[in-house]
Amino acid sequence: MTRTTPPRPLDVEGLFPELAAYRGTTTRLHPRPGSPDVSSSSVGGPLLWPADEPWPVCTEPHARGTGRRPTDIHRERQVLAHAWDRDPDSGPTEQERALLVELSRRHRVAGVADTDPLPMIGVAQLYRRDLPDLPAGPDGCDLLQVFWCPFDRHGRTGHGMSLDLRWRRSSEVAEVLAVPPSPEVVGSTGYVPEPCVLHPEQVATYPFAGLLPKDLCARIDAWEEALEEEVLEGEALEGEALEEEAEGAADADAPEPPAYQYDLSIPPGWRVGGFASWHLTDPAPMNCRACEAPMDLLLTIDSREWDGGSGSWKPLEERDLPTHRCALPTEVTVGRWGQLNIFACPADPSHPHRWSIQ
Repeated sequence: MTRTTPPRPLDVEGLFPELAAYRGTTTRLHPRPGSPDVSSSSVGGPLLWPADEPWPVCTEPHARGTGRRPTDIHRERQVLAHAWDRDPDSGPTEQERALLVELSRRHRVAGVADTDPLPMIGVAQLYRRDLPDLPAGPDGCDLLQVFWCPFDRHGRTGHGMSLDLRWRRSSEVAEVLAVPPSPEVVGSTGYVPEPCVLHPEQVATYPFAGLLPKDLCARIDAWEEALEEEVLEGEALEGEALEEEAEGAADADAPEPPAYQYDLSIPPGWRVGGFASWHLTDPAPMNCRACEAPMDLLLTIDSREWDGGSGSWKPLEERDLPTHRCALPTEVTVGRWGQLNIFACPADPSHPHRWSIQ
């Protein structure tokens, strides 16, 4: 089934005609639980990986012998999903709760050194034929495969992620690796994706406000402040009227006014291309470390497909479904429910990628 983004709450180019010059496109991936195969673009699905090619491993020094088993994590999610489907009010039974406690146990793998090769987890594979905003890879490669280490504690800070992105020509893969290696334990459940098929949709997008010209950004800020004041004034008047009928009857769940950042410019969720959001930090220069060229957003990996606020990006086909059922399809968690933006060099896609967590 296709997924269709609803029209934006307001015509942002009608409000700010200058934005037309900055309009771009991004492809929302709309991952949803399914059974992808190696010939499909997917999240958490089987990869088109050559049988004679070594699987990516992490050899950076960090503890890797204690954590949860990936099979237990998948089973835990299945039990919880079944319980909530059966009875949204009561949830798991006593027997299911006992099983969940057992599945949540952490395990220790004996004899594992901090630099032993640790199989990385295949997070996603993306075929260029499926995704209009996925750029060509080096030397005509048409398939991007994304891996990460299932533990933190990498880099100078000792808390960073470790990613490995591989481009390949899919037509050159003859024999596919039947049983990829898998880590015995992982440091966080958020590193273990559920298999999802993709429902790509290309939509319009606009830059993060802080990267627009200062005068345009200031006008957007002033417009948002004025809109918020109008809403607050309306709520105050409504509250006074309702108070006459029933004390405290004002609507506490009234939707927030549309915002440029969250409703009109950059979609949430997994997507390819477009513009990066810098909602947690100030915009940081993302220049290629090999040639200094300004890098383009390649892929966004998001913890949620939309937030629990207005939900204006929720697909039309899913507007009647409860948020908890479809906003977290991949079960991936980046940081504290944030997003991972991965950048690529437009001058030479073989140059090392960079990334930022927001």
